[in-house]
Amino acid sequence: MTANPILLQKKYSRVIECFAKQQGLSLDAALDFFYHSQVYQLIRDGVSDMHCMSDAYLAEELRQEYTEKVLKTLETGGIQNF
Repeated sequence: MTANPILLQKKYSRVIECFAKQQGLSLDAALDFFYHSQVYQLIRDGVSDMHCMSDAYLAEELRQEYTEKVLKTLETGGIQNF
């Protein structure tokens, strides 16, 4: 199922704002991470009707992905730019 592109853009902005608040990130950092995330790809591609999930649920999915990437970066000792 595909969603209306305008509604998707509004959904993205709400999810990014919620994620930024949860993680204490700037909106720019949250935006950058979001558009490079697996969560964004799933929503964009209409997989499992992810766009139908609540903003809080999607922000939590982003948080989990973010935490995994941060931990992986720390383990490898590298600097990751999201």
